[in-house]
Amino acid sequence: MSTKGTTDDLLYELHDRPEPLKALFAAFQHILASFVGITTPALIIGGVLGLGSELPYLISMALFVSGVGTFLQAKRLGPIGSGLLCVQGTSFAFLSAVLAAGFIVKNRGGSPEEILAMIFGVCFFASFVEIFLSRIIHKLQHIITPVVTGIVITTIGLSLIKVGMTDIAGGFGNPDIGDAKYLIVGGVTLATIILINRSSNQVLRLSGIMIGMLVGYITACYMDMVSFEIADVALISIPVPFKYGFDFDFAAFIPVAIISIVTAIETTGDLTANSMVSRQPTQGPVYISRIRGGVLGDGVNSCLASIFGSFPMSTFSQNNGVIQLTGVASRYVAFYIGGLFVLLGLFPIIGAVLQTLPKPVLGGATLVMFGTVASAGIRILASADLDRRDLLIMAVSFGLGLGVVAVPEVTSSFSPLLKSIFSSSVTVAGLSAILMSMILPQRKKEEVKEEEQQNTVVAKEVHAR
Repeated sequence: MSTKGTTDDLLYELHDRPEPLKALFAAFQHILASFVGITTPALIIGGVLGLGSELPYLISMALFVSGVGTFLQAKRLGPIGSGLLCVQGTSFAFLSAVLAAGFIVKNRGGSPEEILAMIFGVCFFASFVEIFLSRIIHKLQHIITPVVTGIVITTIGLSLIKVGMTDIAGGFGNPDIGDAKYLIVGGVTLATIILINRSSNQVLRLSGIMIGMLVGYITACYMDMVSFEIADVALISIPVPFKYGFDFDFAAFIPVAIISIVTAIETTGDLTANSMVSRQPTQGPVYISRIRGGVLGDGVNSCLASIFGSFPMSTFSQNNGVIQLTGVASRYVAFYIGGLFVLLGLFPIIGAVLQTLPKPVLGGATLVMFGTVASAGIRILASADLDRRDLLIMAVSFGLGLGVVAVPEVTSSFSPLLKSIFSSSVTVAGLSAILMSMILPQRKKEEVKEEEQQNTVVAKEVHAR
């Protein structure tokens, strides 16, 4: 199969049925591009919250639900799904909020089962936020603007960079944190990813993070940093609804709910890009139907994830690049992707092997991922037509959001509930951006244009002097 397909030269369009071998080849490239992204959030959450014994099951369920979600998106059952070849995976956007929910229970001495019961209970109810928004997503553009979305996504990335850097240094709670051997392994992983991403080979670039982690893992082996003792796990992992029980905390729910709102808008962008590369309409009733179905699919899949023991789902934008790379936009390829992910998810040995990854290897990869999240937010902001009002919203939102993390004592006089809510940088930045966007009046285009003309005249006069 040619690997030079573009939107102008699709080998297989949306409703075409490729031969099984060609479909499998395309499906493997999608899996290669998304496997690390799907499994890494569970590794990070499990490592930070001390859930090591549960990691094989969590990773298995991340793969299993991603497979089911990818199938639902492409198959489009009733109103659920976009009908496009879009891969569902565990969303990095929820990582900081999920960790905050876990720490609420961990800090009061809760067991791993109690921590997970809280996380999945909160995520279960938050999924209905996105399900509700899917019905009115096309009417929210005046509230959830690119400025608001960009602020929240940038804050998510910036707030997570500390996690990646801590792993490079050896991981949370490591008495030897910062030791040179950790920095060397993390640096090798990071350098490999950077070098591969500068390659002109598209297939190589798509697997850059996976190759970087493999090189880092080999380096760690040579430095005697890898334990080859694999946890004793069951041969097959059977999905168990609400395996860890069910709990809820309003303070933990708020950050997850806010990110659900932003994720719905982000999914709209991903599905629009997917429609473009798949030669599908990007406006009109068919497009709106796809967007509403895709966001609903996101919500339903996140609900399934919380039921079976995984973290909130979202569409993966990197897979749009795979469509361009392969020239295959057929939604039937998604059935192969979904089936392969489900099969991978049924074998917990995969999670047990991934658990042996040294922290610096994981940190070297996640630092790039989290930086990419922040960069995506900055790109959204850069593409917006910013005026003084938008710059003020950005300044206040970033100042408050990053400020509560830099100086956590600022919430010391708050009640326990408010302290839990406003200790999250994403919550504070998101709420600030949304409220200021609603309160501050939007200036008319004519006024903005007139002010720009006046500024240009003044600048010319100053320059002439």
